[in-house]
Amino acid sequence: QVQLVESGGGLVQAGGSLRLSCAASGRTFRSWSMGWFRQAPGKERECVAAISIGGGVTRYADSVKGRFTISRDNAKNTVYLQMNILKPEDTAVYYCAAEQDYVVTMRVAEYDYWGQGTQVTVSS
Repeated sequence: QVQLVESGGGLVQAGGSLRLSCAASGRTFRSWSMGWFRQAPGKERECVAAISIGGGVTRYADSVKGRFTISRDNAKNTVYLQMNILKPEDTAVYYCAAEQDYVVTMRVAEYDYWGQGTQVTVSS
């Protein structure tokens, strides 16, 4: 069983930064592609960033390109999401997820394991 625990969410003013972390259990972390997703009230869950097993391939939603950076540390079983120049529309619950595949995808249905989420609120 895989467990994912997010941290780092909070309240920040527009233009500010936050760094989310996702700690994963299991010795096969380096076998999973990882993604960060978000879901705002009344909206569907969407992928904002995804990263390959080795970290060499990353993908971003157009809405966050140039502002968010996904990275991973396989030695620490942790994936990160650095969020800069935050906007009120970035307000959402942010989830990390793991996909037991080497293919990097941004499709919600492809991910096998999910964390509980961490709230990010950006005030204007």
